[in-house]
Amino acid sequence: MAPGTLADEIRRKLGDVSPAERKVARVLLAGYPSAGFETMAVLAERAAVSTPTVLRFVNRLGYRGFPDFQAALRAELDERNASPLSLYEATDYGRSKGGPDEDLSLLQRGSDVFSAAVAQTLAELPPHDLEHAIRLLSDSKRRITLAGGRFTHLFAQYLGLHLMQLRNDVRFLPERSVERTAVFAALHRRDVLVLFDYRRYEQDKVAMAELVQAQGGKVILFTDMWLSPASAHADVVLPSQVAAPSPYDSLVPTLAVIETVVAGVLTALGEDAHQRMRHGEETARRMGLY
Repeated sequence: MAPGTLADEIRRKLGDVSPAERKVARVLLAGYPSAGFETMAVLAERAAVSTPTVLRFVNRLGYRGFPDFQAALRAELDERNASPLSLYEATDYGRSKGGPDEDLSLLQRGSDVFSAAVAQTLAELPPHDLEHAIRLLSDSKRRITLAGGRFTHLFAQYLGLHLMQLRNDVRFLPERSVERTAVFAALHRRDVLVLFDYRRYEQDKVAMAELVQAQGGKVILFTDMWLSPASAHADVVLPSQVAAPSPYDSLVPTLAVIETVVAGVLTALGEDAHQRMRHGEETARRMGLY
């Protein structure tokens, strides 16, 4: 099972450290992961603390010194930037000869990996972020726009189609550049952008999050445990494990998070959602769609 990131470790320590060490943690989180590769002197200056304070904080994280901390961060970034090809070539995927016993082993391995990944994802999902996401998505005064990536556009559509059955003002980010530009040019503080971005992150997601933030809107980010760079500009971050019995990152845990969010929005909207669903069913029947 994949361990948490250094960012997770830093967040967990926030309540247990001194005020000065907390400043170091905030600087690291605000510029994660690049801030971790600054020198101790630069990091201390940015946090307005002494160099020994930076070292004490790193020691609290379990590292003997700053070089050890940076080595762990580099190892994490190697994982963060891994591709299916690099994972395939680094393991023995595809080298077995198959057969009935192999099929049974694959089923068991899939059951073990997916069950553990979903359980860990839901256990580690920050309750505050989950509640904040549900509040934003169930606020009828807010307009919701959803966008995904190479594969995750399917999840943006999945979540969006559910939300459309429960509330008004839900849309998908258009593909054509003119339409997309018009959407971002018209953003305001009541807009919510829901982004899906997983490792081999897409740079346009950072730009989208920055634009929404600059206009006073809100950003909900679904990502992996290494955290998309867009997380620096997100109001809500919902990370998932990606362990799979293949070199491809699994989105099974992400689907579990989406289903949990939908359940929360349905509960928050209550009778309004019920009436919206009823009206949708009646409209579809009248149009001969069901």
